[in-house]
Amino acid sequence: MLEDKDFIKSCDVPGPTKEAIRAIILYKSEVSSEDKVVDCGCGTGGITCEFSQRAKEVISIDTNPEAIEITEKNLDKFGLGDNVTLINDNGANALKDIDNIDIAIVGGSGRELENILDIIHSKLNSKGRIIITAILVDTKIEAVNKLKELNYNPKIMEVNISNGRVLDRGVMMISENPIAVITAKKR
Repeated sequence: MLEDKDFIKSCDVPGPTKEAIRAIILYKSEVSSEDKVVDCGCGTGGITCEFSQRAKEVISIDTNPEAIEITEKNLDKFGLGDNVTLINDNGANALKDIDNIDIAIVGGSGRELENILDIIHSKLNSKGRIIITAILVDTKIEAVNKLKELNYNPKIMEVNISNGRVLDRGVMMISENPIAVITAKKR
């Protein structure tokens, strides 16, 4: 796993997804070296970098040109990216031209989550996997309801990560924002 502190960051671009969350996403995805992965809302590229080390192909999408630029810088920094395509567009537009998806990760949807999930569903291979990360309660509810409507059996996990900071007189735990990891497999 790549360490959070090693990523290039920007105040204007979300991310990277925290290391512990990336580990959960990788585990839940059951990624293999034959998988085609789409990272919708790639931000600074934390998920993209991890999957580029494990999957056959990664396609990363973000509406923010600075996010694409920082993702590219992070891929270069870690010596990754030979199997990555970066697309500066909104998720729904970009997904229309992508077929045979094995794993779709949605970390940002620009208020188009339902539309994005409809498109992913139509492009997802049999036994394909969808993973959605969400911090807003509304997004969690929308994701679960849409996945149920599409005949998936979604699972949701709320994760609270705290990291210890060693002080002279003890250890202080500093918590991160809680995040939901919603997973579903095509049946």
